[in-house]
Amino acid sequence: MRDSIWRKWLLITAGLLSVGLGVLGIFLPILPTTPFLLLAAACFIRSSKGLYRWLINHKWFGPYIRNYREFKAVTLRAKIGTLILLWGTISYTAFGVLDSWLLRGLLLMIALGVTIHILSLKTLTEEMILSSQKEGKQNQEPDWKGPDEDHPIGPPPHRS
Repeated sequence: MRDSIWRKWLLITAGLLSVGLGVLGIFLPILPTTPFLLLAAACFIRSSKGLYRWLINHKWFGPYIRNYREFKAVTLRAKIGTLILLWGTISYTAFGVLDSWLLRGLLLMIALGVTIHILSLKTLTEEMILSSQKEGKQNQEPDWKGPDEDHPIGPPPHRS
């Protein structure tokens, strides 16, 4: 019993830390947002129904998780916004702050790697969403199980 309480609080703490890092990732292009939000969802689904529902239905965070979970894709807007922030921040830092050509080169290589990764992700299309709605996929229960492993956690994600 005591181990399960520690496990629950450890998962809640890891989930909240992951949400925090995901939020930072919105503003710091080198830090990814979606993986941290996915990690938070995985932690919350095993520890807190309320936090999982809050995250999956959140106005800003929910779509990241749902789109990636259902389609393994991100929106074109997210790709463009990420790349603009990435290259704006990296360019400013490399050419406005740093004097070292080595560090400038390193930052530009990181930006190039992140750009390649972002462009390699599938782009979410209207057809994907419509196809999912026709098949009823967005209303399915999540595949993950809750802390007692006997029932799925939470209602299907709310679609707006």
